[in-house]
Amino acid sequence: MNILLDTSVLIWARSDVKRLRLRARQAIQRADRVVVSVVSGWELAMKESLGRFALKADLEAGLAESEFDQLDLSWEHLSTFRRLPRLHADPFDRMLIAQAHCESLTIVTSDRAFEEYQVPVIWT
Repeated sequence: MNILLDTSVLIWARSDVKRLRLRARQAIQRADRVVVSVVSGWELAMKESLGRFALKADLEAGLAESEFDQLDLSWEHLSTFRRLPRLHADPFDRMLIAQAHCESLTIVTSDRAFEEYQVPVIWT
């Protein structure tokens, strides 16, 4: 299974793994591939610039340390994003959903709004 971590899960996986349900932790450990989208990095950087979040380390260094793969943004992702219904107000989450659709990824999230998009999910 190939997994995409949503932004909150990325933070928890790096700092407070016990916040994740056992099933989610096991899925991450057993996954063939765990990816983190640059969209999550963008979201965290934006929140930091607005004073809503303080990054404890360099995002790129943290990703390299975690051994998670980086998922860049593609034109296909943008095209899929444009076609998604606006069932979720957060554009960062909708982009993760678009990437999951395009890349056949299962998203690890705690956000119930993801259910509406018919993308495979593992709940935290």
